[in-house]
Amino acid sequence: MNIPVGLLIWVMIIPMLVKVDFGALQEIKQHVRGIGVTLFVNWAVKPFSMALLGWLFIRQVFAPFLPADQLDSYIAGLILLAAAPCTAMVFVWSRLTGGDPLFTLSQVALNDSIMVLAFAPLVAFLLGVSAITVPWDTLLTSVVLYIVIPVAIAQALRRALLVAGGWSLLGSLLFALLFLLGGRLFIELQSDIMEVRNAAYPYLPHLALLPLIAVWSYLLDGLFIGATRAREMRDAMLASVALGLVFGALLQDLGNHGLWLALLCFMLMRGLSLAILGWRLQRQDAWLATSH
Repeated sequence: MNIPVGLLIWVMIIPMLVKVDFGALQEIKQHVRGIGVTLFVNWAVKPFSMALLGWLFIRQVFAPFLPADQLDSYIAGLILLAAAPCTAMVFVWSRLTGGDPLFTLSQVALNDSIMVLAFAPLVAFLLGVSAITVPWDTLLTSVVLYIVIPVAIAQALRRALLVAGGWSLLGSLLFALLFLLGGRLFIELQSDIMEVRNAAYPYLPHLALLPLIAVWSYLLDGLFIGATRAREMRDAMLASVALGLVFGALLQDLGNHGLWLALLCFMLMRGLSLAILGWRLQRQDAWLATSH
């Protein structure tokens, strides 16, 4: 797996998915005809017509001009594109045409929900018809990595942004850019000793990542403090410290880079542990219980 490419795909699609409100699914009954047309085109016409066009143009019309050993890859790419509704362009065209925002949200939410379940079987069928073999574990891994996880991350970000995270996220992004683009100047203002500067420069990427990772734990700290949930904060902190020490021990061969990575892991675990505890409290409607 190409990890940098995968991360760049996440960076590209997660901001788009943050706009999706699955609560808009309740609006479907008010737009039955439009939703029906959307579902028919997206799942009964587009994937099959793209597979047909791929066979026609890639295997027949343009085959003499393309590398013979790459024809299957071209067709597989067309099928993968056709089987995934383009959420971003739906929002763009809806805005440009003055479309109904509730209808846009409801049909995007429905299509994304269907995509989680239908993408792998549909792609497997069309690839099979096209005589292209792709292992099921590869398809399922792709669905998890590029659909399920980005949707989950986007919805978590959406909730955080709706609560109080917008300004915090903006601030963390600004600090990250400040350290990434102006970090060298920041270090040079702290010391004029070249040995010190040269020793500090390699750690600027870690410094830039820190506000993006740590902001979530600080946001959730505010929720837990406001709800007087000190015991849960203590438990999350202890668990995060324990895991941070484990990471530190495992990464000690990397020197200061390992120390930075352990710190980033610790902050990440703080945010995740508080998020899990907060989710449980929310489900139990127990944020403001009279006794803890």
